[in-house]
Amino acid sequence: MIANEEGLRRLMRMSQTGDKQAYAVLLEQCGNWLARYFRQKIAPDAIDDLVQDTLISLHRKRSSYDPSRPFLPWLAAIARYRWVDRLRQSYRQQTEALDHHDAAEESHEEVVGARISIDRLLDLIPPPQAEVIRIVKIDGHSIADACNQTGQSETLVKVNIHRGLKKLAALIENE
Repeated sequence: MIANEEGLRRLMRMSQTGDKQAYAVLLEQCGNWLARYFRQKIAPDAIDDLVQDTLISLHRKRSSYDPSRPFLPWLAAIARYRWVDRLRQSYRQQTEALDHHDAAEESHEEVVGARISIDRLLDLIPPPQAEVIRIVKIDGHSIADACNQTGQSETLVKVNIHRGLKKLAALIENE
């Protein structure tokens, strides 16, 4: 059975009222939908983990769902954020491996390609947004560090990160 908007919305409403059976069916249907969603976005061996991460996020955020609004866009937004987080985590791991690995031992074309891809994506968003995303989300510095390095206020750094990540997610999804 392929999940549809109305069926998922109904299951979510029932789940929010404490119906455990509806919640189990909802998670199963969402898991199937998410596997199809991620199939074209990530390596096949990473799909199950990403589906599970997304279902955990759905579980944590279920109380924030507004039953008067469509369910699938809400689920897709959660999935997109988990996917971007997974890409960021993968990028960090590859960068750390490259930093600790002897370059003469083997080629790092994939890591370099990923870095170039991220750099190209960041070039597509406004420079103030790209700069704070690099500092906070990629390099792992604090908001305060980003404020000091860029001269932006704390609020502006947070806004630029939020807007930049939103634009990046849209760019990645469109690709």
